[in-house]
Amino acid sequence: MKITQVAAQLYTVRDFCQDAKTLAATAARIRKMGYTAVQLSAIGPIPEAEIVAIMRGEGLTICATHEPSQEILDQPEKVVDRLQRLGCKLTAYPYPAGIDFTNADHVNTLVRKLDAAGAKLRAAGQQLGYHNHAIEFVKFQGAPVLEYIYARTAPENLVAEIDTFWIHYGGGDVVEWVRRMSGRQPFIHLKDYGFTKENKHAWCEIGAGTLPFARIIAEAEAGGCEWFIVEQDTCPGDPFESLRQSFDYIKAHLVQG
Repeated sequence: MKITQVAAQLYTVRDFCQDAKTLAATAARIRKMGYTAVQLSAIGPIPEAEIVAIMRGEGLTICATHEPSQEILDQPEKVVDRLQRLGCKLTAYPYPAGIDFTNADHVNTLVRKLDAAGAKLRAAGQQLGYHNHAIEFVKFQGAPVLEYIYARTAPENLVAEIDTFWIHYGGGDVVEWVRRMSGRQPFIHLKDYGFTKENKHAWCEIGAGTLPFARIIAEAEAGGCEWFIVEQDTCPGDPFESLRQSFDYIKAHLVQG
């Protein structure tokens, strides 16, 4: 992994991305840390042309996005258009809102729509990924439903955006899941898993938690991963400081150059 493959997920600093002025200031701060790419998620209703101008002005690549779950399933042509306006080829289904993973009809409808949406994006030269949380470790037909989703969709139509924190929280082996998605994972969320003094789980900066990122990154690289995206759902203080700490740790300990 090269440092230029490390991106910042704007969800981490979502409160500072709700209009063009704050997004511009945020982009400048992220670029100053050393990041050269971002993933768009949870930003405000800013016209795509303004987003592109802001990111280009700071020398930041828009490597990926998250788009609304229902829009991906029911109006994928809108997603295609937005990605084209952003000059981005990679997005992910962010969360299975309203899906009951114990209901076979819900699961099979989701799988069918994801595969169909992914085919439409693929025809436009784009890729649709699936961003997991822990909920996908609910058992369905004797195995985590995440296995069923990937087994019942075509790899060319649905790729993986493994989230390292949520795989671990759900009881999965992160390294094994990254290995399993080899050749099907162009992006990954690097998110560390730690504990508070009250023995509760916590999101923490890369290197401050328990996940074996050297092994995770090695497996992801071997499987063709292109983007390693730093995300922290909640931060103990300033989220910009958390992004900086994670970047500095990655640069010092996990990159090749």
